[in-house]
Amino acid sequence: MNGWGLGWLGGGTQKSKDAPKKAILQLRGQLEMLNKREKHLQNQMDEQDNLARKHVASNKNAAKAALRRKKQFEHNLEQTSSQIMTLEREIYSIETANINKETLDAMKNAGAAMKQIHAGLTVDTVDDVMEGLREQHAIGEEISTAISSGGGIEGIDEDELEDEFAELQQEALDEQMLNTGNIPVGDKVGRLPNTPQTEVKGKARVEEDDEEAELRKLQAEMAM
Repeated sequence: MNGWGLGWLGGGTQKSKDAPKKAILQLRGQLEMLNKREKHLQNQMDEQDNLARKHVASNKNAAKAALRRKKQFEHNLEQTSSQIMTLEREIYSIETANINKETLDAMKNAGAAMKQIHAGLTVDTVDDVMEGLREQHAIGEEISTAISSGGGIEGIDEDELEDEFAELQQEALDEQMLNTGNIPVGDKVGRLPNTPQTEVKGKARVEEDDEEAELRKLQAEMAM
């Protein structure tokens, strides 16, 4: 008994869902029939109009009878056109209502889904998760820093570095002098050649010229 009742309720639900489609199909079938009738009435009107034009000069009664039939067909055509407009309006209304209902049902389902998703989700839960992530990131950074610095060089002897650099300089100078043939390979950087005499004499001459110019300037000031 209960199973039959549940089946009946389920069938009723299914019928309620199919009702709009069934109504639209029925209305469209009736609309198709009315469109055919409209076309037939229009053809009848045209036929009676041509008949009245044919007898307008030769047979007055026949012409008037054709006009009366034309008026009747015209009246029926107007009624049919009005019915067509009514059916089209009803079809549009049912389709719109059905779309609205389906849209509302979809929104209800979406709301239920969102509610289910957020059932165990609160602001405090999110904050706890984010705090835990930040802590784990910080631990990861500390581990990476420890790993990177663990195998590094603790300190560098600057004096040893300077000595090694001086040796490299001396080797480069020895190689350069060896290629030019001016100084033996064993010579050191400190044993550089003396300044040429011409350079010394030129420097002394410049200094004497400066002294002469200063002396003449002083004499001129005293004469004033």
